[in-house]
Amino acid sequence: MVKRLIGKLYVQVLIGVALGITLGVFWPQVGVDLKPLGDAFIRLIKMVFAPIIFATVVLGIAKMENMKELGRVGARALIYFEVLSTFALVLGLVVVNLVKPGAGMNVDVSTLDTASIASYTAAAQSTGSFTDFLMQIIPASVTDAFAKNQILPILLFSTLFGIALAHLGPRGKPMVDVLESFSHGMFHIVGIIMRAAPLAACGAMAFTVGKYGLGSIVSLGKLVATMYLTCFLFVVIVLGFVARLSGFSLWKFLKYLKEELFTVLGTSSSESVVPQLMTKLEKVGVSKPVVGLVIPSGLTFNPDGQCIYYTMAAIFIAQATNTPLSLMDQLIVLGVLLLTSKGSAGVTGSGFITLAATLATMDNIPVAGMVLLLGVDRFMSEARAITNTIGNAVGTMAIAKWVGALDRKQMNLVLDGQPVPEQVPPIESLTLNQTVKPPVVGV
Repeated sequence: MVKRLIGKLYVQVLIGVALGITLGVFWPQVGVDLKPLGDAFIRLIKMVFAPIIFATVVLGIAKMENMKELGRVGARALIYFEVLSTFALVLGLVVVNLVKPGAGMNVDVSTLDTASIASYTAAAQSTGSFTDFLMQIIPASVTDAFAKNQILPILLFSTLFGIALAHLGPRGKPMVDVLESFSHGMFHIVGIIMRAAPLAACGAMAFTVGKYGLGSIVSLGKLVATMYLTCFLFVVIVLGFVARLSGFSLWKFLKYLKEELFTVLGTSSSESVVPQLMTKLEKVGVSKPVVGLVIPSGLTFNPDGQCIYYTMAAIFIAQATNTPLSLMDQLIVLGVLLLTSKGSAGVTGSGFITLAATLATMDNIPVAGMVLLLGVDRFMSEARAITNTIGNAVGTMAIAKWVGALDRKQMNLVLDGQPVPEQVPPIESLTLNQTVKPPVVGV
């Protein structure tokens, strides 16, 4: 029984996390030195990230029978992303005003050493305007987008290529067959890489605790606890409501994704499980085109955990430095974040850069106050990454239900842990508005 339990990936990841914390507490320097384990794992995942997104999106679109459905899915996905990310921003704003984690700290901004955040503020200055962000979606070249793992340019090219293959019909089938085999090979590589997830979790957690120490959590414990509480409330209340509307149990769905969630916990990156997440969502009954479009775009346009962090961190800095903010000032912060939050991605540290860019556009909240967050930012990144992952997974299910691309019979069977009958057709062969007929039992 014990051997069977230890053989499960999520249990191995938890053991890696516990071991990493132990090493970080008792042998901090050893923990810091183990940082390459986590970094190497993320790099391995990112190595296959672009090819998997490309193959999945192209295959999903190329097999669609109605191209009008593509625009329908994209439009509804963007509406969903905007609504949910706004909910996340508002929830963070409300909770940080109620709890006031920065009140009473009385930090003098002039005494803060900003050298430690120089790299983040420099990166924030190079982010450009919202127009620049939109222009960056169009790659200078296809190879450049793949070489730099740029999600949105890859998604744009993949969508256009998929549409082209769909219009070619039978002439495009040889390329579709090649991409099908290529996709299977990529996902097999992911399976091999995932065997290293426990080591990656150990290395990443050992570095975080060894570098910043558990003492940094104690000194800013109220902020960390408030962040985790807010993320929990968002998942349970907001995403729970979305799941109920979409016809599935959030608890069963989270149990189904437990391996991916524990991997995110250990690596602090929502990108580390994108390939596995896409596979599992297809298995649970979401059509391939919806998975291929929603998951990659959701990394940028639906970062729920990041949004919660942005409003909480901005207002926390104001509270800690005794910077007065009127209701209108806070609404302006919210409005700016509605735009800047769409430029964030699932990699650790991107939230800090986006926050610096947001504060730099405003005069009332001191950017220097971000120094206060350095010690605990890594500890809060787990909450952000897990919330991002759950938000995108639930969002994919909701959008699939919205456009009629969710096989509810297959979903119920998978979430209940029952085998899916062979008579149910493969989900990638479904059109977005096709209803799957119940399988004929006993024939």
